[in-house]
Amino acid sequence: MGYSDSEGNFQTNLKEIIVELLYGAAQPGQSSGGIMAFLPFVLIMGIIYFLMIRPQAKKQKEKSSMLDNLGKGDKVVTIGGIYGTISGFKEKGRIVLLNVDKSTNLTVNKSSIAGLAEKVSSTDLEGQK
Repeated sequence: MGYSDSEGNFQTNLKEIIVELLYGAAQPGQSSGGIMAFLPFVLIMGIIYFLMIRPQAKKQKEKSSMLDNLGKGDKVVTIGGIYGTISGFKEKGRIVLLNVDKSTNLTVNKSSIAGLAEKVSSTDLEGQK
């Protein structure tokens, strides 16, 4: 065999300790738990983060950057679908003056701009409710 009783006992005890840590020590009348019981929840949260939360945060960051870089003369679309050209700003840049037609000017909140007219898609307009 090559192993003494003490070495075999140590290996058996080590295996039992590892199994108890992974699967949890089963108490009388209870099923085993431990780290393996939480593994599906951790995997689901990881999938949710990478498929839903992270892309949304990236999109929100891009929109914030776009709103910060707006300037006079930019052609934009509001979340209501109104196309116009920025003719100025009021109240420290929070209010935007839109020139819609030769004689029509609108005052809108900066957050109501969906994006630049060339880059905005129909899903961007529909997603803002």
